Amino acid sequence: MPTRRKPSRRTRALVGGAALAVAGAGVLGTVAANAADSSGAAPAAAPVAARNGDLVQSTHLTLDAATEAARAAVDAAEKDGRHVSVAVVDRNGNTLVTLRGDGAGPQSYASAERKAFTAVSWNAPTSELAERLEQTPNLKDIPGTLFLGGGTPVTAKGAPVAGIGVAGAPSGDLDEKYARAGAAALGR
Repeated sequence: MPTRRKPSRRTRALVGGAALAVAGAGVLGTVAANAADSSGAAPAAAPVAARNGDLVQSTHLTLDAATEAARAAVDAAEKDGRHVSVAVVDRNGNTLVTLRGDGAGPQSYASAERKAFTAVSWNAPTSELAERLEQTPNLKDIPGTLFLGGGTPVTAKGAPVAGIGVAGAPSGDLDEKYARAGAAALGR
């Protein structure tokens, strides 16, 4: 049997170094593969939970309640032979429901939304806010608002939770009457 020569120290160092490099590359590749998603980007950081003392609760009108209020406003207008659009927005001014009554003008849809937004933003009927324009005319420059009668806020525990806007009747007073009818339907 032939005798085997023992590898030299230099050969052992080279082979050992190469083996370490291959093992290290494999570990590094595994870690990198686990850290990246299919796009090659690093994973998102875990969400951070806010402390209870850093949170505020708010109350919002349900979709069913908003629909009921809008329907009541349209019905009140139809009883008077008026063709209107009605919008109900939540506390943040986001539209929940918009109903365009049969025969309502095309401009009434957007006007109703803006009146509802204005009413909830200031927690006041828009007819009241229209009077404020005499002292502060630049209020009308605030985006998304409309300072014409026809919007009314809906409150819970003294805070606004929604706004109802009506547009399309011959006057802001009538629009606001129908908006109040919608709000009153929620109090029944």
